[in-house]
Parts: sequence; C-alpha cells; structure tokens
Amino acid sequence: MAFRCQRDSYAREFTTTVVSCRPAELQTEGSNGKKEVLSGFQVVLEDTLLFPEGGGQPDDHGTINGISVLRVTRRGAQADHFTQTPLTPGTEVQVQVDWERRFDHMQQHSGQHLITAVADHLFGLKTTSWELGRLRSVIELDSPSVTIEQVAAIEQSVNEKIRDRLPVNVRELSLDDPEVAQVRGRGLPDDHAGPIRVVTIENVDANMCCGTHVSNLSDLQVIKILGIEKGKKNKTNLAFLAGNRVLKWMERSHGTEKALTALLKCGVEDHVEAVKKLQNSTKLLQKNNLNLLRDLAVHVAHSLRNSPDWGGVVTLHRKEGDSEFMNIIANEIGSEETLLFLTVGDEKGAGLFLLAGPAEAVETLGPRS
Repeated sequence: MAFRCQRDSYAREFTTTVVSCRPAELQTEGSNGKKEVLSGFQVVLEDTLLFPEGGGQPDDHGTINGISVLRVTRRGAQADHFTQTPLTPGTEVQVQVDWERRFDHMQQHSGQHLITAVADHLFGLKTTSWELGRLRSVIELDSPSVTIEQVAAIEQSVNEKIRDRLPVNVRELSLDDPEVAQVRGRGLPDDHAGPIRVVTIENVDANMCCGTHVSNLSDLQVIKILGIEKGKKNKTNLAFLAGNRVLKWMERSHGTEKALTALLKCGVEDHVEAVKKLQNSTKLLQKNNLNLLRDLAVHVAHSLRNSPDWGGVVTLHRKEGDSEFMNIIANEIGSEETLLFLTVGDEKGAGLFLLAGPAEAVETLGPRS
C-alpha cells in the first residue's frame, strides 16, 4: 500500500493513529559543520502524509500534533518519523506537512521525469541517476558529452509540454503485472514491499517512481536548464530549476543586475564590457605596483646597508609587501654577518616573515619565529 503522501501529493494535513514509538538516535550536521547525535524516538503511524526520503527525493518536513518531525525514512512497508518527543501508541494524531517544501519537491521531481523523457526521446540520452538539491537539481546523463544545441532543444521541448498542460497520473501495478516490463525504471530497492507505483506523463513518459508529483505539467510553471558539467567517467551532469525555483533565481539575478548597474554606472547590456575594462585596468595597476614595489625593495636594502645602525640585528616591517619584496631586500643586502628579520602584512591579520643571516643564528632562531 502506498502512503497517503503518495496517493494524494496535494494533501496538506490528515488524521491517523500512532502504531509504535521507540527510543532512537539521529545523526545530524550542526551549525558548525560538525556531526551531532540527537536523542529521540522513531514513531510509526498507520499511514503518513510525510514522504520518507527515496528515489532521489529528500524527505518531507512537518509536524505530528505540533511536534516537529526531524527526519522521515522508509523501512520496508512503513515510515519511521524521528521526533524528540514521545507519542503514545494508539493515540489519534494530526499530521501536517511543510507545504512550501513539499510543493517544491513535487515541481523538481516531476521536472526531472519530464527532462529525462525528452532527453531520451530527442537524443537517446539516458538518465543514470539524479539528485534533488537544496538550490538546484542535477540529472546524470549516460553520455561523455552533451552539446549546447541539445540542451537548448531539450529546454524548448519541456517548456512546450508544460504549456500544453499535460496530465500526470499515478497508478499502482502488482509486481506480476505484464505491463511492469514495459515501464521505464532503474530497478526496485531490495526491501520493496507492496505494489509498483507508476507515474505517467500523458503521451510522454511512464516511469516507476515512489516520489511525490504534480497532477498536471502546468504546475511546473517553467523549467530552466542552468547548463552542463563534466560528471563521472563518460557521464554528463545537467543542472536545472523548475517552478518557483526559477522565479527565485530570476529575483536574485535581477537584484544582482540592479546592484551592478548602480556600481558600474551603465546599462545591463554593457555590464560584461565594463567588467572587462575594469579587469584590464586592475592588471595594469598591479603590474605597475609590482614594479614600484621592486624598486622600493632595492632602495630599502641600500638604505639599511648605509644606515649608521647597520650590523648585528636589523628588523623591518612594512604593511604593504610580499615574499618577493623581502627576498629582494635580503639578496641586495647579501650580508652573512648581519641577522635580518623582515615582516610584511597588516598587523591585525596574517602576514609573512623572512629571517636571513648567519647560518647558525638562522638555524637556532628559525624554529622560534
């Protein structure tokens, strides 16, 4: 039997009963990036509105009687809900799903099915895996290369099908149904239980899938393929956005354009050329600065050499400078009798130092520096 979230992906809340509740631990990543182990409980319900991660799709977020569910995982024919508050078996509970996250996952997952089908139909590009990421999703294609022209054709075709408002239907087939052999899929997990779920985009694709999907391609709004990247051996990754993610991406891009227009004091169409000019100017300034710094290093070396305090130990610090600046000074001075200690960098941040002079003194003092 499919879960309620699979039978009706648009349902936002429903009532069910707690079957069991046992102590458990959950490994998570803390805000500092370190692994943390949380103590809590694995709660099993008669049915669930919260999708357990699987098929390339992350799990849903939501609540049970207002208690946050931190993770949902599938175990055979049931789903485990991790909470930090126990729930009494036999209790009737209200389950609510984080709808914004759910609908986003529906858009990305149905978008993946559509792109996969069109890429295969147009160019024979097979999908070997996919990942629904937090900011973008990636489809792994079984090809060492994909052309820009192919990407453009795929994007045009999928958006045409969205505008055609094609229905998306979900059916359940028994494992021994002859139709199963005709359905596209990458195999079933070892612990699969119950009927096989088939997601069909009318006149486009039929695919075995456990995830949550839109009921009509019009709910995808639009798909934007961000580009292609080199994947694993003989594979190509195709990154894409669907639905609300495209709108958010456009909002961010528009904000960046406005900021650049104000900074560069030119229209959007001239941004690239303006940045190129700035880069060329910066390179020229860096080159001139480097030449001046070298001349300054030679001048500083001669000044130190001719100083009445010359001899023994000589120290020098400059905020502006680099390792080459210090090396030029040391080479220009070239003294084996004087211990030279040079430092460069901002006093409040990291910097560089150079210790040069008699070999015995450098060997003794070097490790302490």
